[in-house]
Amino acid sequence: MGFSVRTRSVIDAATSAAVDGAVAALRRGAVVVYPTETVYGLGVDAGNGEAMVRLLALKGRGADRAVSVLVSDLAMASSLLASAPPAGALALAARFWPGPLTLVLPAAAGLASQLCGGAGGVGLRSSSDRWASLLVERFAAPVTSTSANPSGGEPARSAAEARNYFPLGVDVFVDGGARRGSAVSSVVEFLQGRAYLRRVGAIAAAAIAAVTDLTEE
Repeated sequence: MGFSVRTRSVIDAATSAAVDGAVAALRRGAVVVYPTETVYGLGVDAGNGEAMVRLLALKGRGADRAVSVLVSDLAMASSLLASAPPAGALALAARFWPGPLTLVLPAAAGLASQLCGGAGGVGLRSSSDRWASLLVERFAAPVTSTSANPSGGEPARSAAEARNYFPLGVDVFVDGGARRGSAVSSVVEFLQGRAYLRRVGAIAAAAIAAVTDLTEE
């Protein structure tokens, strides 16, 4: 499958117009870089299969690791889910969204394989970063949320670092300034209604356990 790549000579400072440019790029199937509250992310339209293939090729990553997505809320995620979120997931979203928490919920049948983990779940996150949030709001659909770095590399914490990683293949870099957070998002997966803490990140395990019961494996 062929596709063209472009070089951006200018990184766009984060403005409403820059976000509109990123939204237009997503709609034509391109890859964008945007800031989150933790690190910079690589975004494509999560419903565009060709864009998903392009994203994984850019990162040099196989399809065996699922790509999570940004949503504005669980209502936006409903088309991605096999069923309504369990009470524990609703409680966690109410407490920690927007913020650095990824919820993994059972994926709808037929969802792109790149979005589904080994247990058949899709990772969902609502970012508290104003620019990431505005991007998803204006795109009005889920956007991939994978760190802006080649597979195995350190996540980019500035638009300049992301551009150094990806001089080709990214249409728009939205520069929201340096990201100084050292932690990635915490990840909670729900299987058969039970919550499993898969990764401790910016939100402590105790804070998550105070909201919903965690199951030990």
